[in-house]
Amino acid sequence: MSDARALGRSGEEAAVNYLRKKKFKVVCRGFRFHKGEIDVIAYDKDILVFVEVKTRRSPDFGQPEESVTPFKQRQIRKLAEAYLMLNNLGDVPCRFDILSLFADGQKSFRIRYIPDAF
Repeated sequence: MSDARALGRSGEEAAVNYLRKKKFKVVCRGFRFHKGEIDVIAYDKDILVFVEVKTRRSPDFGQPEESVTPFKQRQIRKLAEAYLMLNNLGDVPCRFDILSLFADGQKSFRIRYIPDAF
């Protein structure tokens, strides 16, 4: 596994732990449909939240959340629509959040949570 892929997996694990500590109920990780993926899907009370997780080692290329471009946002929205349709969840209120992480070490991260990001 590449170093970048390992960092991404560690970041997603830290993100899920963060959400669980905030009392989110994680219902799906790595939802794939066609060529896209939603990192984490969870309930925050009665709201279904689609979470994009972005992890970086340094700020040399900007903040992690800056890589969630308008194109990526449209892709996540389409994937969310597919998830809702496949799971018969048409009337569930939804939200799109970003968890932005900087690696402080092997398993330590600085986390910035951005609710209702787009």
